[in-house]
Amino acid sequence: MADATLDAKGLNCPLPILKAKKAIKELGVGGTLEILATDPGAIKDFEAFCRTTGNELMESGEEGGVFRFVIKRAA
Repeated sequence: MADATLDAKGLNCPLPILKAKKAIKELGVGGTLEILATDPGAIKDFEAFCRTTGNELMESGEEGGVFRFVIKRAA
């Protein structure tokens, strides 16, 4: 279970990333953020986001058109 959840369903790029960036800053180091999104571009966006920020993409998947990501905040 993630420490916080961000519902970004219905939002298109770059809004899910921008909202996730803000939400993850509110977590402590090691905290986890679950993001729910419907934009298919979110898959590559969150992979790139984690690569560039150093945060860890712990989980990603899709069910019923909803993409789910769990990101762990790095130091």
